[in-house]
Amino acid sequence: MKNTLLFAALLFLFAAKGNAQVGPDITSWIMNPDSLTNIDTGGNQGYESNVLLVQYSATKVYVSCNSIANYAVGPWPGNPNVPAPQYFVCEFPRAPSQDTAHAIWTYLGPIGLWSNGVAIYNQKDANYWKNSTSSFAMGEDTSGSGWNRNALVFEGVSFDNCLGHPDQSGTYHNHVNPKCLYNDADSTHHSPIIGYAFDGFPIYGAYGYASPMTPGTIKRMASSYVVSTATSRVAGPPVATYPMGNMCEDYVYTPGAGDLDYYNGRYCVTPDYPAGTYAYFVTIDASLNPVYPFVLGNKYYGYPASTRPKNMIIGPDTTYTGTTSVKAPAATIKFQVVPNPVEDYAYIYMGLNSVNNVKGSLYDTQGRLLKTIDYMQPSMAYTLDMSALPAGLYILSLEGSGNTVTEKIIKK
Repeated sequence: MKNTLLFAALLFLFAAKGNAQVGPDITSWIMNPDSLTNIDTGGNQGYESNVLLVQYSATKVYVSCNSIANYAVGPWPGNPNVPAPQYFVCEFPRAPSQDTAHAIWTYLGPIGLWSNGVAIYNQKDANYWKNSTSSFAMGEDTSGSGWNRNALVFEGVSFDNCLGHPDQSGTYHNHVNPKCLYNDADSTHHSPIIGYAFDGFPIYGAYGYASPMTPGTIKRMASSYVVSTATSRVAGPPVATYPMGNMCEDYVYTPGAGDLDYYNGRYCVTPDYPAGTYAYFVTIDASLNPVYPFVLGNKYYGYPASTRPKNMIIGPDTTYTGTTSVKAPAATIKFQVVPNPVEDYAYIYMGLNSVNNVKGSLYDTQGRLLKTIDYMQPSMAYTLDMSALPAGLYILSLEGSGNTVTEKIIKK
């Protein structure tokens, strides 16, 4: 009997460990194992799309991507920008927890990633009504005293058929429901995970269980934000010119008005988290039109591991291969420099199976250090600006995990 109980306990621990190692936060990403590229309808160059690499430790998941979708995107009426690869490395906590202080706003720029590696933006369009003037100004007012413009109202005309568009940096993104990523008309099944916010909580499509803690009947998740019926705004844009709904502050969170909370989510069971999890849902109406606040509310429910994609120290135990199998990170530095010779900019492409956290250093022939790039990660590309350097021979040194490799670069 004791042996049976011991075996059962060991089996439970093994299963628990396995679940901790590979879960939806790792398996939900749409991988690109075959270097798939996408060319937008404007005829721009194809770039690697979807998620390029997923690595993870016991506490973090690291997702490398270009913010390039693999479905057809564009055109963008009245928008002069075009998508460009972003070389994002994004960090997500594996054991997310509620931020009880409720203090962290969703800033401008990426606030998470869709499951295909495309950036998620909040409900604001980077312009707000300044109380001190009677005009819009670039920026974001998170103090609650200003009037942030609703991205759907002011930028919706430039959305493509997938409801996305590129910003000035070339980051293709969605402020609202990414309709080409999943079947947003399927009201008979629980929606899949279509992304993760930077606080580590999943983002689902528009449909969930009618009863939060009981699988069964499916319903479209309703936002609890209600547009104000006021006839004027205090020190804000005139309603006659900018009707209610034009500004994000026009929407008032009203408990019980819908299924979701202030953060546009709820604690519930899902097919991926049968024991329950906090989850965000995108919100649409019966005609599949986006409904405010679209994805997340004004703030994160939890603590973001990072509020910006960036070069960062990565300490993964394993690399996800797109299946349930994993492999240890390679022990060598793999890279390519193009073009070489170079005129102005050289691009360092790190190999998919390279080690993490590589430091790049550029030297002249006298051994003087000219430039450095920290925390270079597998599958990512890095730009080396040599435009101000004189013609001649330079040495690129890459160091990581006890390895050092060098390559000569010729500047024309």
